[in-house]
Amino acid sequence: MASNYEQTEKILVGLAIEHTLLQIGKPMFDRVESQFREKYQCSIIDCYDYPQYLNEILRNVFGKAYPEVIKSIEEFLKEFRYEQAIDAFLKKINPQ
Repeated sequence: MASNYEQTEKILVGLAIEHTLLQIGKPMFDRVESQFREKYQCSIIDCYDYPQYLNEILRNVFGKAYPEVIKSIEEFLKEFRYEQAIDAFLKKINPQ
């Protein structure tokens, strides 16, 4: 079972992803969320544990614009990057 600290990090990452997608538009958020449910039977908040799912779905939905979406997520989380788990998550989703 995850500690309260890990749960907080997971929620923070989920919020960063949701915020980024909602900034792009509600239809895109709904499309990404739907793909998570259909393909992996999980939600966006589960990206913390499965960053590979996020990579795959964002690449499918956004194509060449995928790196810009990742940059926006990184921007949201930049002040928390000192946290090892957040930094590791961001390295896993970075397309470079």
